[in-house]
Amino acid sequence: MKEAIPQDHKSFFDSQVLGHPAGLFVLFFTEMWERFSFYGMRILLINFLTMAVIGSNPGWAWTAENAGALFGTYAGLLYLTPIVGGLIADRLTGYRVAVVIGCIIMTLGHASMALETEFSLYAGLALLVIGTGFFKPNITSVISEMYTYLPEKKDGAYTIFYMGVNAGAFFGMMLCGYLAEKVGWSWGFGLAGIFMLLGMLQFWLAGPLFGKIGGKPNKGVDPNEKVEEELTDEVTGKIIPNKSTKNPFTLLDKILILITSVIGLLYLINDPVSKIGGIHLLPEEFLLNQETLGGPLVITIIGLILFIYLIVTRIVRYERVIRDRMIAVIIFAIFTVFFFVSFEQGATSLVLFARDYTQRTFVGTGAQIYLIVNSLLTIIPLMIITWVLYLLFKKTFKRIALSNIILGISFLGVWGVVIWMLKHDLDSQAYEVSYQQAYVNQVDEHGNPIMDENGAAVMHWTPVHASMDIASENIRDTTITIASQESLQAGNTIHLHEELGNIVYLNDERLEKVESLYAKHGEPSEVITATISKHVGNKIEITTSWFSILNSFFIIAFASFFSKWWDSKYNPSAAMKYSLGLILMSIGFAILAYGSSIIPQGAAAGAVRVSIIWLILAYLFHTLGELCLSPVGLSYVSKLVPPRMIAFMFGMWYLAIAIGNKLAGSMGGMIDSISAKHSMSYFFLIFTFVPLIAGVLIALLNPIIKKLMHGVK
Repeated sequence: MKEAIPQDHKSFFDSQVLGHPAGLFVLFFTEMWERFSFYGMRILLINFLTMAVIGSNPGWAWTAENAGALFGTYAGLLYLTPIVGGLIADRLTGYRVAVVIGCIIMTLGHASMALETEFSLYAGLALLVIGTGFFKPNITSVISEMYTYLPEKKDGAYTIFYMGVNAGAFFGMMLCGYLAEKVGWSWGFGLAGIFMLLGMLQFWLAGPLFGKIGGKPNKGVDPNEKVEEELTDEVTGKIIPNKSTKNPFTLLDKILILITSVIGLLYLINDPVSKIGGIHLLPEEFLLNQETLGGPLVITIIGLILFIYLIVTRIVRYERVIRDRMIAVIIFAIFTVFFFVSFEQGATSLVLFARDYTQRTFVGTGAQIYLIVNSLLTIIPLMIITWVLYLLFKKTFKRIALSNIILGISFLGVWGVVIWMLKHDLDSQAYEVSYQQAYVNQVDEHGNPIMDENGAAVMHWTPVHASMDIASENIRDTTITIASQESLQAGNTIHLHEELGNIVYLNDERLEKVESLYAKHGEPSEVITATISKHVGNKIEITTSWFSILNSFFIIAFASFFSKWWDSKYNPSAAMKYSLGLILMSIGFAILAYGSSIIPQGAAAGAVRVSIIWLILAYLFHTLGELCLSPVGLSYVSKLVPPRMIAFMFGMWYLAIAIGNKLAGSMGGMIDSISAKHSMSYFFLIFTFVPLIAGVLIALLNPIIKKLMHGVK
């Protein structure tokens, strides 16, 4: 018999938008702003940290390895703090208050990062990790509670909600990335924080719409004390009695959880602080000498062995069917690590590849095509979401007027930034300019001459600047096309600067900034003097962050196709979905390996640039792989794991994603060292073969995994 719907839930469903409660769309927009801020910052971090310290938009000139170590730790912690945040909400604050706490902490984190000091960067990242812990698990819990009495509508609700996730990621990466690269890093970090704050305000002020939903938990009711349901082997029909699902944590279990958690946390933090600051939280040598295995790695391996022992000893206490199903979950978790190691290159190595080795400038017809495509890509989705906002206004303005006003202000802000961005690109004019180049010895980052395999000095042409003293016979005139927002006249003298292989125009403000940076660092100025020849139309430089929006765009474009596929009679098994996802990921990197094969070993940033088509195709296949694999994991945890073990196994699942993110950051940071020692193509081949082998292996395990799942589909 269907349980009666309480009055507070009935009234919640009175005001509907697109067949769902208006409150769902409050959550939609709250999640959209959170993802806007999260992905907006995420796409900037590696780019900012590794950008040259002297330039028109200077960064911190970190090595890719150090930047990758920091990002990997940050990304890994993001998947661990939600475990704690969920427990706090369950027992103390309730879901909605936890969401607001998370938003406030994340807003402070973004504001801290906008200051661009070393302390504020670390403090900002720490605040973002803590804030995400409160936000991430609890906003989805509000949705779950909303649909307690209408579970048949929950799938549609989550589909709408995750469209908000992708819309936020899309606009966050596009707009924060554009402002950061075209105006300054603080603008990008700051914009992320502004929309996080506005998102929090509109959610908090919409409280009257939710009533008791997501409120404080009832004291005296332990949310973990759930009624145990009988489990059934779907193949044999055997009933598994309640007592078989009870498996309390022993003292040894709790000690092992504590030890492995401490080891894991120490490793995550030790990796970047030892590389960046020379601070060692773990001994450099432990049991073995450093030439064999470093101390941190030995301790981490010990922690991993203890964790495996913990999992195994807990699983063997269960009845066979439950034990088998949990083994299946662990297998999926292991392959999840392999997937995210490759997928999360989108925030590390692919950012650097897009910036330093991808042709991102277009003149004339190419620039016009990009302007049209980018305008449609931006305005059409924004118009659709604005229409949803209008529908929400119609239904809820009388009840939550102030929340709607805040939301309206947010969208006016987005429209304003979008229009400014499109106009900024439209006003970008191309000019042909001439300057002098000198034929000189090529030097490394320490100023030492680079020699070829025969011991001869490697020579190259480089722009002439004021501090150079070059014989006239080693100088030539050259012509390039530069972009400018200002109207320039033929015959005028201008100033240019070489930045990561690009020659950029310096207006008076940027010229003063660059010259002051050279003086600050005690280095001779390398500003180039040039003469304008003629105006040649439009010139557009695509931002590095633009490529990252392709993931969200492809998800929106292909999600419905995959949803229909999974609902059809051709729906593959879970293992085959994993296999397909990993193989599609492999194809994406194989395309990059082929496309980057023209980049010679050790090529400097900007020396050789490849077509944007390779990155576009790579993101397409990576997204198709994500659609095959990512939605499957958590669904099967909930289906296969007994109630008393589900919190622990969800934690283990997030741990697998955290490990994948950490490894992705560390491996992505090796892009410069591997491409210098071997080639860029060799680097991408690593990420071609790892997911390919994993995909083939899990396909071969499909019959075994099916047997372990005992009929669960």
